Amino acid sequence: MAHNRRGSRRERLPSISASGASILEKARSLRVRQTDCELLLWRKLRDRRLAGIKFRRQYAVGGYIVDFFCPDARLAIELDGGEHATRRDYDLRRERDLTARGIRTVRFWNSDVLQNLDGVLQTILAAVCEGPPSP
Repeated sequence: MAHNRRGSRRERLPSISASGASILEKARSLRVRQTDCELLLWRKLRDRRLAGIKFRRQYAVGGYIVDFFCPDARLAIELDGGEHATRRDYDLRRERDLTARGIRTVRFWNSDVLQNLDGVLQTILAAVCEGPPSP
């Protein structure tokens, strides 16, 4: 168990898979090569800019790398470009795996971030306020 900044206890996230070192390297690489949409959203989420909530970017969890992650709400945020239309089965399997680990996923198309950033931020805030998923 770890303590959050308010002093209450919270469960640690499950560890990443055996190939964790390569996943962490890939996450670091993705942070350097973020897309324009990821950069735009990160500017609004970083440093607790959205209602004082902590987010991480390109975060490794459960053998996957999620675009953004809110540890307190156990919420993954994914930005999808055109390539996700052809990877639907993979995305569904990945989402099921994360859900089994107690992590909810919210997805946005890149065009949503570019055209309706305020709406995306409101949706993220509402998802965070729902709290972690029930066991």
